Order: sequence, then C-alpha cells, then structure tokens
Amino acid sequence: MTKFVLAYTGGSVPDTEEQQKAVMDAWMSWFGQLGAAIVDGGAPFSNSSTVGSDGAVSTSGASKLTGYSVVDADGLDAAVAMAKGCPVLTAGGSVEVYETMQM
Repeated sequence: MTKFVLAYTGGSVPDTEEQQKAVMDAWMSWFGQLGAAIVDGGAPFSNSSTVGSDGAVSTSGASKLTGYSVVDADGLDAAVAMAKGCPVLTAGGSVEVYETMQM
C-alpha cells in the first residue's frame, strides 16, 4: 500500500446548523465507505500565507487549498477512484490526488 494525499480545493461553507450537519454527515459517510484506507481524515484549512523564493510573503495561499486527507491505496488509479466519492465535489470543489514518496 502507498499513501496518497487528497488535497481539496473549493467547496462552500454551510450557512445554517442544519446544512453544517448535512455536510458533516456526508463526510463521515464517505470516510465510513473508505474504512481502513483512511490514514488521516485530515482537516479543513483556514488562514494561510505564501512565502516566495525571494522571501516575500503574501496573505493567502497560492494554491487555494481548502483541506486534506491521507489514504492508503494500491496505486494512483485506486486513490483517484476513492476521491471520486468526496463530498467536496458536490459543493463545486475538486480533489487533487498526490502519491507520497518514501524517504
């Protein structure tokens, strides 16, 4: 098994408690479907900064990532298949899938 980072971009923040619960329920259901493949459920991101190669700092993340999770999968295709069920997709977001390298 290889670890993959699922990096989330976009999506939306629910306005009401009822909507927040529905979104959380969708995430928990998806995590339940992935089962033991979940290494780290991750977390959403909030404030960010970007440090450039010249040391300049901007007050937002250049990549616009909104969160992450880490999964175990047999290969990139398997990790991509897992990502296709991610709830961020139903909110207009996307998932970038990165294979980690053993160091």
